[in-house]
Amino acid sequence: MPVLYVVATPIGNLEDITLRALRVLGEVQLIAAEDTRTARKLLNRYNINTRLTSYFEHNKRMKLPVLLGMLEEQDIALISEAGMPGISDPGYELIKGAIEKGFRVEVLPGCSAVTTAVAASGLAASQFIYLGFLPRKKNEKKNLLLSVSEEPRAIVCFESPYRVAATLQTILDALGDRKIAVCRELTKLHEEVFRGTVSEAASHFAKPRGEFTLVIEGTGEIKKSLRKARDKFNKGD
Repeated sequence: MPVLYVVATPIGNLEDITLRALRVLGEVQLIAAEDTRTARKLLNRYNINTRLTSYFEHNKRMKLPVLLGMLEEQDIALISEAGMPGISDPGYELIKGAIEKGFRVEVLPGCSAVTTAVAASGLAASQFIYLGFLPRKKNEKKNLLLSVSEEPRAIVCFESPYRVAATLQTILDALGDRKIAVCRELTKLHEEVFRGTVSEAASHFAKPRGEFTLVIEGTGEIKKSLRKARDKFNKGD
């Protein structure tokens, strides 16, 4: 039976691709890509000539039945513009449809801006919650952040360069001036990881550029620090 391969692709540096991913992308009959231009750059880098078709947010309803029909007779690889399909990227509906129709779905692990940012943050994040892209509207964004204001785990989210400055101010208003890691252009030439407080980050990124992943300290670490400070004070140190 044909297989739908869900393939993680580099989030920036084209060398961050697995050997298995390269093999599968070269062996399947079709690659469904969120951005065919970005996909072609990757495929050209590794001399892969597999046929491409577009599958993105604005054509997924039309393309879904077409791709499921093609999956009856051939293997298909699903890739997003960067990272893992279905994680804040198109792909969920195709994966769900393939599963419902009884096709085998294989996920090829690889790059993720989420785990890359968490590892680079320097914050305690053995547990974290992922909010995806924050809402565009200020009130919706603030309400979402307020809903996790007492969350003990680290908080991870994506934001665009056009809204990140305003978002940092909203984070400050909703969550307070806690620690944050602002990761910009991960694995790319101008990668930057800013580690500090929210207010410091807001000042630093006055004119932001690039793609952003934010890792925000959870209340668990804040409360732990407060307990240590209180115990130290009570001991008279």
